[in-house]
Amino acid sequence: MTEARAFDADCPLCEAAKITPWHHEDDVCWIADCEICATPMVVWRGHGTEPPEHERGHMMAQLARVAQANLGAHWVDGNMRNIPNHFHAHARPEGGFFGPGGGPKPKVAGS
Repeated sequence: MTEARAFDADCPLCEAAKITPWHHEDDVCWIADCEICATPMVVWRGHGTEPPEHERGHMMAQLARVAQANLGAHWVDGNMRNIPNHFHAHARPEGGFFGPGGGPKPKVAGS
């Protein structure tokens, strides 16, 4: 049985729109490439900032698996910069911040 989870209809992470490649999903979390930094990002299926310890452990294990396959050496960034009220964490390449391609591209005048 899946436990009931908090949901916020105005939260983009609760929405879980598949706008970038997804690497994993289950009843606890999903992992997709962050649309801003292009790194694997694990997102808790419950809205809030404090998942239960056993779910946090599950999420970190799944993120490590996906990050190793996609980035190799990496570090986990738990700073929830843009969406501070919904637990998520990014896997960043060792020594870096952005994923393949170096992150967002600057806008070119006239485009």
